Amino acid sequence: MEQGRLAVQHAFAAKRLLPAGHLPMAIYTIPELSWTGETERRLQEGGIDYVVGRAHFSETARGQIIGEEHGFMKVLAATATRELLGIHIIGESASELIHVGQMAMNCGATVDTLAACVYNYPTLAECYKTAALDCLRQLPA
Repeated sequence: MEQGRLAVQHAFAAKRLLPAGHLPMAIYTIPELSWTGETERRLQEGGIDYVVGRAHFSETARGQIIGEEHGFMKVLAATATRELLGIHIIGESASELIHVGQMAMNCGATVDTLAACVYNYPTLAECYKTAALDCLRQLPA
């Protein structure tokens, strides 16, 4: 859709509103898979030092309410800068949840930003805070 929108704007010499960096990706299977940014493999191949923060849906009140036993979120953050490098989600509503991470990454937020945010309770979005706090636990103070 975004490529089509850009092509039409170009064809009519309209002012272009370019996409803001990282795009959300999703595979609509059961469970859903969704991600934005880098993968661990690419970070390792690039020699980038990073930490991984994890949160399991089953550890949230919402996950327990809906019986989500296997879903999880993974946040990748640069060790030196605390920059968000990638977000990966598997489970219920992954394609809906990824946009929080995408927006944070496109705005240049750090893992500290995700950890400082307040998320509605009970929601699966709380996993952002849990995963961010897991990252912070591994980073130098």
